[in-house]
Amino acid sequence: MIKKIVKNIRFNKQFANLIIYGIGQGFNLITPILVVPFIISKCGVENYGKTSIGMAISFFLMVFIDYGSDIIGVKETAVNRDEKIKLKKIFVTTIIAKFILLLITLFFASLLFFSVPFFYAEKEMFFLGFPILVAQFINPTWFLQGIEDFKKITILNILSKVIYLASIFLFIHKKEDYIFINLFWGIGTIIANGATFLYLVRTNSYSFRDTSKNEVIQLLKNNFSIFSSQIFVSLQMYGPIMLIGFFGNNLMAGQYKIVEQIIVIFKTYIYLFFNFVYPRVCYLIETNLKKGIHFWKTYNGLNFIFITISMVIINIFSTQAVSYFTKTNIVEISDYLKIATLIPFLLSISIPLKQLVLGFNHQKFYIRITMIMVVINLIAMVAIIPYYKTLGVFLTLIVTEILIIGIYYFNIKEKANFKQLFK
Repeated sequence: MIKKIVKNIRFNKQFANLIIYGIGQGFNLITPILVVPFIISKCGVENYGKTSIGMAISFFLMVFIDYGSDIIGVKETAVNRDEKIKLKKIFVTTIIAKFILLLITLFFASLLFFSVPFFYAEKEMFFLGFPILVAQFINPTWFLQGIEDFKKITILNILSKVIYLASIFLFIHKKEDYIFINLFWGIGTIIANGATFLYLVRTNSYSFRDTSKNEVIQLLKNNFSIFSSQIFVSLQMYGPIMLIGFFGNNLMAGQYKIVEQIIVIFKTYIYLFFNFVYPRVCYLIETNLKKGIHFWKTYNGLNFIFITISMVIINIFSTQAVSYFTKTNIVEISDYLKIATLIPFLLSISIPLKQLVLGFNHQKFYIRITMIMVVINLIAMVAIIPYYKTLGVFLTLIVTEILIIGIYYFNIKEKANFKQLFK
């Protein structure tokens, strides 16, 4: 069976794309390994906790700018990849909508940072994270995913990380410099995304006059439901460290982030793998269901094996992994890491199921379940943090992911004749 799989993918264009995409995403895995120990050594665990909260806030606000383009935009681009006029309309309308959303997001975020004491105390750091939001506005990755141009995604990803790393090592020298860390991330992504964005506009002769106000409004209406669900997905991803910051302290946030920084390497990889596979799954389900399911099983099956082996290795060498990032509270943080390795393992199951849920157009079900589960998860965290602190956060994440797997499975089994698909 394995030989057959290897033979099928060896000379497959999709496999070549995966290799190219994987090279770029390798920089996402290497970057925190290189930069986090350096940041902690210069700024300390507590200040690292502060900047991690700032990064989480910026990433959460990015959802309001994307407005579902990372799901709907990718799918629409993938389905219409051979229709140049439709592609042009999708790109132009989406970018105009994102620009409007950027201005609105910056305005309300500014009000938040000035009016809420928690944010005002570190307002310089939070405002210096705004370039991250600007970079997301011109981020063309969603469009490139749809047309499966993973070479350009790889180039812009590598470029942004190189600029970020160089900036950190050159300009972070003392504890007070932590406020600039998120700024450097934003600068790197602005340069990389901006260059790729301009290339797409010029080579395809895209004009932002080739759309209408009504088309932008219609896009905002059509994407609202999936955007709403993405807010909750983002809360699920970045809510834990924000809640630890609100209900705990910066030191706890720093310890959580050290563990999360190790497993996020694999979480990020899983989500990026979703971005790689998702357009092709959508396209094949629309055109050839049997072929689409075969593709889904092949790539997600291999990915599941990789994640499982990786989590076993991390569990065995948890102490060594933690000691690389910090020299304090190693045993305590190592115990957290052993438990947290269950999260990527469970995600390697739930994310492929999510592909099918969305691929079979069960968006309303996905939105409803996502909202419910995230609310339950966040409420559980607020209730459990005062008693079990960081450990409680990881336990609630694990239980929630198990429930999501069960819910996705029964939805697909019921509505998509699950057993017939896998014959």
